[in-house]
Amino acid sequence: MDILLYTHNQGKLEEFQSLFLELPLQIRTPEDLGVDTGVAETGCSFVENALIKARDGAQQIDGACIADDSGLIVDCLRGAPGIHSSRYAGEGATDQENLEKLVHCLENIPLEKRTARFHCTLAFLRHADDPCPLLAQGTMEGHVHLQPRGHNGFGYDPIFWPIGLRCSVAEMSTDDKHAISHRGQALRQLQHLLSATLPQLMA
Repeated sequence: MDILLYTHNQGKLEEFQSLFLELPLQIRTPEDLGVDTGVAETGCSFVENALIKARDGAQQIDGACIADDSGLIVDCLRGAPGIHSSRYAGEGATDQENLEKLVHCLENIPLEKRTARFHCTLAFLRHADDPCPLLAQGTMEGHVHLQPRGHNGFGYDPIFWPIGLRCSVAEMSTDDKHAISHRGQALRQLQHLLSATLPQLMA
């Protein structure tokens, strides 16, 4: 069964493919299927935005689609950057610009108050009108540090230190990151949900 993964992020594609190796599913990219991923993310939550993207992809291919919405939630900033994580410094902002804005917002706040978490919501739709989407979510707790460290990551990884570790996410190996990350948790949860519903999916 072919499933569209609604992303252009190669890292996300590789994570999905490795986790779903044991399932009779073929993960396809927007490039494979000629899908435009430019739908407006007008939701007020990660769940709403993941569903918006999954529904748009399912509509375009008339088939099954997985989409995610993820971001960094900083408690002392009332949850910002949150669902706006990829455009915190404005539409079209680079990862570096978003990171620099966050550091600036936190520069006068002590470390113990810079508690935060990465969150990921995954949505799976069998088709665009699916009334019972599968939803999987994961979180990774930690603190935001003001000095970026490491190069094995993207987004806010260089300034986020998971609880219990003395390094940033960007200093971790890919395998170690996947083992504890918000996206890795959500992917494994979705894998279990899909395994349980495969008879209906393949019918």
